[in-house]
Amino acid sequence: MSNMTPASPTHSAKPKRPRPQVMRLTEAAAHRIQELTGRADSEIVGLRVGVKNGGCAGQSYTVEYAHEIRPTDEVVEDKGVKILVDPKAVLFLLGTEMDYKVDKMQAQFIFNNPNQVSACGCGESVQLKPAQV
Repeated sequence: MSNMTPASPTHSAKPKRPRPQVMRLTEAAAHRIQELTGRADSEIVGLRVGVKNGGCAGQSYTVEYAHEIRPTDEVVEDKGVKILVDPKAVLFLLGTEMDYKVDKMQAQFIFNNPNQVSACGCGESVQLKPAQV
């Protein structure tokens, strides 16, 4: 008989891959968010960003004040501000840069989104595909 003990299984646990940041902000967007949250008449923890169905192209971006962080929110902290991403929108927003543009006729948040397939002519709605992860 052999005195060899059975080899214990070696489980080399793969290190967890860091989660990618869903969105990033330009300096202009971060500055505008600081202005908005600073002058709000109630406690604001950040802006909630999402995607809803509707419009000519099928979907549109949503931006609203967030008064609380929900357990399911994807929290993005960038340049000193918080963006709370609706969990249903994460795959549609992965890799997006949020900017803020001012021109002669309007001022608005702009989403530079690699998952955007097309947009309607009026610019109010977009067609998005889920990110390939």
